[in-house]
Amino acid sequence: MSWIALALICAFALASADAATKAWLQDLTASELLVVRFCIPALLMTPLLSGMPPITELPWAFWGWMGVMLPLEMAAMWLYATAIRDHPLSLTLPYLAFTPVFVIGVAWLLLGEQISARGVLGILLVVAGAWLLNSDHAHWRHWRGWIAPFVAIFDAPGARMMLGVATLYALTATLGKGAMRYLPPESFGAFYFALLGITVAVFVVLPRPSRLRGLARHPWAVLLVGGGLGVMVFTHFLAIQQVEVAYMIAVKRTSLLFGILYGALCFREPGLSRRLPAGVLMLAGVVLIVI
Repeated sequence: MSWIALALICAFALASADAATKAWLQDLTASELLVVRFCIPALLMTPLLSGMPPITELPWAFWGWMGVMLPLEMAAMWLYATAIRDHPLSLTLPYLAFTPVFVIGVAWLLLGEQISARGVLGILLVVAGAWLLNSDHAHWRHWRGWIAPFVAIFDAPGARMMLGVATLYALTATLGKGAMRYLPPESFGAFYFALLGITVAVFVVLPRPSRLRGLARHPWAVLLVGGGLGVMVFTHFLAIQQVEVAYMIAVKRTSLLFGILYGALCFREPGLSRRLPAGVLMLAGVVLIVI
């Protein structure tokens, strides 16, 4: 199967897992959602660990990267799961497009990397998409009316949460470059999720096993969401084996368009005629930045 097909399956699986979470797991707590989105995919990806080197051969530097990344990843997922559970998909998922924008900012501040003209254009497209997403707040009689859509972003709790997620993912993406020097991509993803699953089990499940009662009310939905995320991660690394990471990530970000369509078709979220073009603009910006 081609890498484009794998990347599209990856994007669709992610958006479908998000839609299933919103549809059937609304009554779960954020802690329970961490179990669904980390522990179950970790179990499903266990066979991918067969090709990795012994844990004892991994240097201390690798564990240092992991020690920083794991709490950031858990915080990002807590915000992500809460945002899609409590707020419209079409007004939350598109803000993931800001992740590569923030990566550029981190690289500029910490590494002194210069921003190319194409990168600047990509940033402008992402920002323009965010403006269009909230353009119903705009009015034209005063200059403040032009910036009202940006103010609306920070007034919306779901948008603020997803911008926080994008910020955290920008940090983990940058840190992950350091950690992946010690493991091949196909092993790193499975091992990273295994560590996340163990961390959630130790710090969320074991102290209060009663937190899992909500999962028993929706066994099939839990398996569906966990399975969808397992497919997402598995196809992610299959695609990365065939093509450069940047190309794969650009196609994977079509998940934000799938999310907008799910919001309109399954949850009757209004404004598809405005939100879908906004998502296309943001996706175009992502493509310019990462490729």
